Amino acid sequence: MLVLKKCLCILLCAVCLTLSVAAADCRAQAWVVYHPGSGEILAGGNYDTPLPMASTTKIMTALLVLERCDLREKVVIGEECCEIEGSSLYLQPGDEYSVEELLLGLLLASGNDAAAALARHACASEEAFVAAMNERARAMGLEHTHFMNPHGLPAEGHFASARDLAVLMGEAMENPDFRRIAGTKSAVIHGLTVKNHNKLLGLCEGVNGGKTGYTRAAGRCLVSSCCREGLEVVCVTLNDRRDWDDHAALYEETYERCESYAIPAGTALASVRQVGGSGGNALALAGESVSLCIQKGSEVTLTLRVPRFVFAPATPGGRAGEAELRWEEKRRTLPLVWAAP
Repeated sequence: MLVLKKCLCILLCAVCLTLSVAAADCRAQAWVVYHPGSGEILAGGNYDTPLPMASTTKIMTALLVLERCDLREKVVIGEECCEIEGSSLYLQPGDEYSVEELLLGLLLASGNDAAAALARHACASEEAFVAAMNERARAMGLEHTHFMNPHGLPAEGHFASARDLAVLMGEAMENPDFRRIAGTKSAVIHGLTVKNHNKLLGLCEGVNGGKTGYTRAAGRCLVSSCCREGLEVVCVTLNDRRDWDDHAALYEETYERCESYAIPAGTALASVRQVGGSGGNALALAGESVSLCIQKGSEVTLTLRVPRFVFAPATPGGRAGEAELRWEEKRRTLPLVWAAP
């Protein structure tokens, strides 16, 4: 058994609540700072309360469309899509757009007409698309979320919690097309220049995506993602009149205290003597990735549990033991696998 000690810091729920300055000043009805890599809540308030979320709904709309459609597919705009109130891409009946163009209009200009057109294209009807949205939410474990439409206009039974939106945004950002489009500052669509409503792009260091929302019922809603020096976190505020300032302050506080600690899958962690065959050593690799949000100053112990020897040849991908990460009163195990010779 090998024991390796490294000076790292782990941000835990109890520790992260020391984000006192920004947290104390946050005026949102519900808010959260979330680390998608580990699934940890870093700070927050009232984050499991279901609330109206306005156009942040479109994060799920975009993700579901990306999972079901090719960006190059053509969409013919139906008349029913052009009659929706609120923010608009000014679609006209009979016009033809690509899925990618409509997604740009959805995430940058927050077009409600684009949401309706994409929903009808991806499924047989808007109702079928909304059913798929709710099914996807259940699959993600979003316990305080329910959709009634693909755009976020007020509707009874249409709500989400801040935590659920953060989890949704974390998963959406794993999709490279969503990440690219959500981080686009402006685009020209059929001669119309649309600018991203997310003002944090380019103004707050590291912000790489997000979605705004506003209705009278929901107030100002904002979901954003930020990455600095390899640490990506998501911030959500619901019903917050000063959402830009709150997100920027929460990010500054988070990155002042925290950094990323990661062990990518496939990292060699141990070398074990092989007996028989051609001899030599077999490498034990991390069988999955570990991503932690760490706080400077605390000690982490990495314990490797591997055999003293292995009969050659070690089976590539076979179980080689495990690594255990310990910090404060927490621990996490990581499976190890044999590397290919």
